[in-house]
Amino acid sequence: MSEPTGQWRIDADPAPAVCARVLAAAFAQEPAVSWICGASESVRTHWFEATLRAHATLSGARRHVLTDSGGRPVAAAVLTPPGAAPAAGARAVWAARTGIRCGPGTFRRTLRYLHLAEPAAPTGAWTLEFIGVRPDMAGRGAGRALLDRLLTTTRAPAGFFLTTADPANVPLYRHFGFTVLHRTALGPLRITAMSRPGIA
Repeated sequence: MSEPTGQWRIDADPAPAVCARVLAAAFAQEPAVSWICGASESVRTHWFEATLRAHATLSGARRHVLTDSGGRPVAAAVLTPPGAAPAAGARAVWAARTGIRCGPGTFRRTLRYLHLAEPAAPTGAWTLEFIGVRPDMAGRGAGRALLDRLLTTTRAPAGFFLTTADPANVPLYRHFGFTVLHRTALGPLRITAMSRPGIA
């Protein structure tokens, strides 16, 4: 389903592969994904594809792609419902795909990041897993438009949660009502956990 929002349109049910391609480009320089995947574009793309295929198995999972007037995907976002986790079968498929296509180091680093990030989520909160804009479209308001749409159309009484390893993102999230819960070190990363309260 595609919905207009100013100069953009938002696809509220894109294929996981479409999201993966946008996010692989958007996160090329992002610290956490760079630490997990290294500098390889192929590894990064395979990692996003495997991760979003597993995410798509979750009941209520949300993916959004923002497109320009020509229908080109510009930005993407992924939200996980409160308390949702892939079933054992989906986790096994993700592990196999990640290990084979991305290597054991990527697999291990992903688990380390998840082990640190997942317990920090407030009970009942939606998790903003990823939001990113293709580098050639940055600075045009696409990311803000997509994030605003997500926050205003997702029923989240207990609010939203996210982590970021890029300190430049923190002011943007503060602008949207997120506050810092805590900061944690993981290898070379300095990870900031943030939450946004729900609206009663």
